[in-house]
Amino acid sequence: MIPRRALPLLAAIALPGVARAQPLMPVVGFVGFASPEGDHSTVNAFREGMRAQGQMEGRSWRLESRHAGGDVARGAAMIRELAAMPVDVFVVPGPAAARAVRRASAIPLVAVGLPPVPHDPELFSSLARPGGTVTGFASFGEEMSAKRIEFLRETIPGLSAIGILHNSTDPTFDAWGRLTEESAQAQGLQALRLGIASPDPAALAAGMRRLRDGKARALVVVRDFLTSSMIDAIVAAATAEGVAVAGEQASFAHAGALFSYGANQADLFRRAAGYVVRVLRGEKPADLPVQLPTTIEFVVNLRTARALGLVLPHAIIARADEVIE
Repeated sequence: MIPRRALPLLAAIALPGVARAQPLMPVVGFVGFASPEGDHSTVNAFREGMRAQGQMEGRSWRLESRHAGGDVARGAAMIRELAAMPVDVFVVPGPAAARAVRRASAIPLVAVGLPPVPHDPELFSSLARPGGTVTGFASFGEEMSAKRIEFLRETIPGLSAIGILHNSTDPTFDAWGRLTEESAQAQGLQALRLGIASPDPAALAAGMRRLRDGKARALVVVRDFLTSSMIDAIVAAATAEGVAVAGEQASFAHAGALFSYGANQADLFRRAAGYVVRVLRGEKPADLPVQLPTTIEFVVNLRTARALGLVLPHAIIARADEVIE
C-alpha cells in the first residue's frame, strides 16, 4: 500500500504541467485518557525524543494531541476523530487507551505502560513478537507494589493497614488493585481497596474517610488515567486525613506524596519516539518487540514526611534518586 502522505507527490509526477506538490507531513496522534495536566510531561518527553531522532515538529512531522480528562467515552470519540483524519501512527499512555485504539482502527500504535506480560490478546501476543498493530514499552506497575509497601513499612512505625486506590472500571487496573492487595496481605498488613470510577471529589473524600475509620495510615495509588488526572486531589485528600501516599510516577512525589517508586515515564516516552520514527519509515509494530523499562526511579519528599510527623530512615534517603527538601 502506498502511504497516504506520498499520494500528492505521485499525482504531481503523473500529471504533466501540474506543479510538483510536497508530500503530506506525517501526523502522530497522541490520545491520553488523563487530563492535559496529567499528560503534559509525557507529551513533552515524547517531543524531546522526536527531536533526538532528528525529527523537527512542524517540518518533518506534526502532532495532534487529545486528552479525555478521565472520560473513557470521550477518549474513544477522540480516537475515532483522529483515525478519520487519518493519523499515520498513534502514541498513547496506558493499556486502556491502547485497547481503545486497537478496537477503533488498524492504524499502527506505539503504547507506553503496557502490561509486562501478554495476558491481554487484544494488545499483543508476546514481548518478542507482538504480532499485531500494537507495540511499545511495558511498565512494571503493580508488579512492583511489594517494594512500595516494603518502603512504607520501613518509614511508618507500627503500620498495620494501608489503602489501595485504583480504577475499578478497567480490567487491567482492577487486576493491579487485587495484586497490590495480595502484596499487602503477604507482608502482614490489612488492605482496604478503594475503587474509583470517575474523577469525583466527593467519592475520593469518602474513600479517605474510610481509610481513617479503618486506621490505615498509608495509601498506595495504582497508576492509571484516572489517578493521573487526580494527583493533586488525591494527595490533598490523603494529607487532610494524615495518610501518607505512595505513588508510581515521580509527579506524585512532586505533588506532595511521601514517595514514588516506578519506571521513569519520561524515559519511556522518549524511547517511544524511536519506535514511532521506525513505523513512519515503514516497519510494522508486529515486528518490533515490546520493551521493558531500563530506568526505575525512587523519589522521596522530606517536606511531606515532616508534615506527617515521620522521620525517614537514613537507608531510605540513601536509596532515593531524588530527595525533595
